[in-house]
Amino acid sequence: MAAFVDRVVLFAAGGDGGNGCASVHREKFKPLGGPDGANGGNGGDVVLVVDPQTTTLLDYHHRPHRTAENGTQGKGDMRHGANGADVELKVPEGTVVRTRDGEVLADLMGAGTRLVIARGGQGGLGNAALASPKRKAPGFALLGEPGEEAEVVLELKSVADVALVGFPSAGKSSLIAAMSAARPKIADYPFTTLVPNLGVVQAGEERFTVADVPGLIPGASQGKGLGLEFLRHIERCAVLVHVLDCATLESQRDPISDLDAILAELEAYAPDLDIAGSDVPLLERPQLVALNKTDIPDGQDLADIVRPDLEARGYRVFEISSVSHAGLRQFSFALAELVAKVRAERPEPEAAPVVLRPRGRDEAEFSVKRVKTPDGEAYQVRGSKPERWVRQTDFANDEAVGYLADRLARIGVEEQLAKAGALPGDTVVIGDVQGGVVFDWEPTIATGAELLAPRGTDIRLDGPQRRTTGERREQYAARMASDAAARERLERERDLGVWADPDVEGDDS
Repeated sequence: MAAFVDRVVLFAAGGDGGNGCASVHREKFKPLGGPDGANGGNGGDVVLVVDPQTTTLLDYHHRPHRTAENGTQGKGDMRHGANGADVELKVPEGTVVRTRDGEVLADLMGAGTRLVIARGGQGGLGNAALASPKRKAPGFALLGEPGEEAEVVLELKSVADVALVGFPSAGKSSLIAAMSAARPKIADYPFTTLVPNLGVVQAGEERFTVADVPGLIPGASQGKGLGLEFLRHIERCAVLVHVLDCATLESQRDPISDLDAILAELEAYAPDLDIAGSDVPLLERPQLVALNKTDIPDGQDLADIVRPDLEARGYRVFEISSVSHAGLRQFSFALAELVAKVRAERPEPEAAPVVLRPRGRDEAEFSVKRVKTPDGEAYQVRGSKPERWVRQTDFANDEAVGYLADRLARIGVEEQLAKAGALPGDTVVIGDVQGGVVFDWEPTIATGAELLAPRGTDIRLDGPQRRTTGERREQYAARMASDAAARERLERERDLGVWADPDVEGDDS
């Protein structure tokens, strides 16, 4: 089983927001206490966090799908839903985050650096938050938004001061094992090292890290021999050491030809300019040459032959042996001197500036265009607000649908549909053609709530619910005065004979 993974594809999904609650406060002697439905909780985020103790992406190789916790639903009596917990994914320092198309999203450097790759959905508003002077008793609430889904590529680019480069079996693993406490796998066959090895070297008062990069061969810059997988670990290294094999068993190879082949691959490789440490081309960085395996008699003879040619090219050459440790002390101090010089010339790291991208004043909130669908032509409405409002709408509630229509009309969707040529009954889709909300457009929509009163109002809440004592006394006095006036009128009519029946015999009148 692999113990080191430096490239994975991660599928992340933020938590869904909780739905809002539609509730009416109920209390004794208070039958219409008003709306008290609370908001739903927000969904959790999926966050990448740089952890110095993490050295591989192996965990995400086995578990590439990560989902944050959903927010809970709001409840009555103004009990808000709980927010979903964030999912923090620990990654090594030097992790580059890309899209599947290769665009660099972030270069994670520094312990504790965070990057949100999938945001959680916002919780829906309850009817208490939707209440207003014109909408006193909303009978609906908004649904929670779904969380974002992201598919990103994580690439680990080793962070080291010195990179050991060379052909396979040149002795790079043996060299890093002799110079540091690292214990890489060492064998007598090519490509023993399949993953980079890091070692810490102490030379006097200077401490630096060395990366043992897997062996390179001609064509590595085009991907031959997994060269691209190996070359990206050199991008952040400030100093390059060419480890040349002076005891190779291949007759067509020698240290000079090996060096020329490696230099050609380094020159052909184009590092990412968007990540830290890649602004200087590889061949313009400080370089040393280490003639390895000089403990073998033929190796020492070959080193004596090629050393003048290498020095004539301007390289500092060190004859070393990983087995006998010959020349390693001078070699280590020379590396420490170069590393110290590079560190002194390196500018102080600055905090990344906060980039604000406010939307332009004249930028349209939505767009309307005529498109073709499998069922014919339709008018498509795209925009962050309309699409978000559609996701938040409970289409089983007529009042919620009417509220959506009011919001769309308020920002001018109906006006733009009319300008685009839409007629009553035409098909309108909000969002993607395949997964959007489709309906037949009607410029005026009457819902059940509009039959009694304006949408979102309750006529029972327009007046006071209980009369005051003074009002009851006034109404009682008015009622008694009305009754007395009625009795007096009836008596007067009786005295005048208004009620007399002329057909009744014996009537003297």
